[in-house]
Amino acid sequence: MKKYITTCLIVAAVFSVQAKTSETKIIDPEINPFYKYDYEDCDFCGCGSTGGGMGYGTVGNENFVGLRYIYQRYQSRDGIFNNSPWVEENFNTLQLWGKIPITEKLSVTAIVPYHFHHRNFVDRTSQDINGLGDVSVLAFYALITPVPNGLYENQITKYKHSLEVGGGVKLPTGEYKRSNNEGSVNPSFQVGTGSLDYILAANYSVGYENWGLGLMTNYTFKTENKKDYHFGDQFTYGINLSKVYNTLKIDKIIPFIGLAGEVYSENESYGLPVADTEGNVLFGRLGAEVSLKKLSAGVNLMLPVSQDLNDGKVEAKYRLGLHFNYML
Repeated sequence: MKKYITTCLIVAAVFSVQAKTSETKIIDPEINPFYKYDYEDCDFCGCGSTGGGMGYGTVGNENFVGLRYIYQRYQSRDGIFNNSPWVEENFNTLQLWGKIPITEKLSVTAIVPYHFHHRNFVDRTSQDINGLGDVSVLAFYALITPVPNGLYENQITKYKHSLEVGGGVKLPTGEYKRSNNEGSVNPSFQVGTGSLDYILAANYSVGYENWGLGLMTNYTFKTENKKDYHFGDQFTYGINLSKVYNTLKIDKIIPFIGLAGEVYSENESYGLPVADTEGNVLFGRLGAEVSLKKLSAGVNLMLPVSQDLNDGKVEAKYRLGLHFNYML
């Protein structure tokens, strides 16, 4: 997994650009000409694998506060054998999230998740867990920003790009219970990892006029929790292609397509490897965001293109994300 760190610092995340408004390309100074999807904390199967498929970030509102809802559907084997019956698992997460500017180039991203998960067993019993998840806080620094091309700050070149790098921590605010893992091969049916984890992230975006291409990545270094369980490190990456449309009634409509991938290292329990806990998944992503003045709302759907999770004993079905933001 460590071999992905170099990629993690080079690749980066998100973006689009404004539509053509006149021959001089003057942009409303109240509207951010860059559109990004930021670091997000939406774990594979709940919380255990942390970080989660870039697929849920906004493509608008560089600095914002908002609410985001994420639904994930999985199934996992109810036992260690390949022919063990499937358990249907539903993961729900409500997040308070935001990106707050500190200086012109420095910003802080924070995510406070609340999880409520449900699964049905083959014997017609079920299990529900809920509670505060692991809070994430990251700082980002803009190494490259769009360059003005005129007398005013709101005159931007047709071609533009930006680069942000950052890092932070995921706090052990969510509860981890070993008992939640009993009777299932899915160790991530939790509301928290119980561990203090460290994150490196990078976002790169490039665009021409109203087209945008964004790349993002992050790497999470996991540590052992107080229950002697150690979730494996996680590498996450994504790419988005988007286009901005301006209308008379709505400031911007931004449809987008993309890919989002996740790679997981093997977990450990009491210092020993836990079999069938590593894996990878690649999602296709489709969605749109609309903006009206300082408000924006978006929806995106993610479907697996390829996957090999827990040696085939866990399968991702789909993910659905909804968000509502207020631009700062």
